[in-house]
Amino acid sequence: MTCVFIQIRCRPGTAYRVASDIVLREIHSELYSTSGEYDLLVKLYIPEGEDVGKFINDKLLDIDGIERTLTTLTFRAF
Repeated sequence: MTCVFIQIRCRPGTAYRVASDIVLREIHSELYSTSGEYDLLVKLYIPEGEDVGKFINDKLLDIDGIERTLTTLTFRAF
C-alpha cells in the first residue's frame, strides 16, 4: 500500500461537512482538523496496483466543499 497525506482547503463554512463526508466514505486512515492555509489533513493508504491520482480523484475530490488540495506522497526510505 502507498501512504499519502492530503491537505484540504474547504470553502468557508464547509470544513465540518467535508470531514463528515470523508468519514462516511471510510477511505481514510486518519483525519485531522488543522490550522493555517488548509483546513483538514487526511492520511490515506492507496491499495497496491491502484493509480494514486485516479484513486484520489474518484474517492475524495468529488466531495462538495473542497476548494483545493495538496497531496504529499511517501516513500519507504529506511
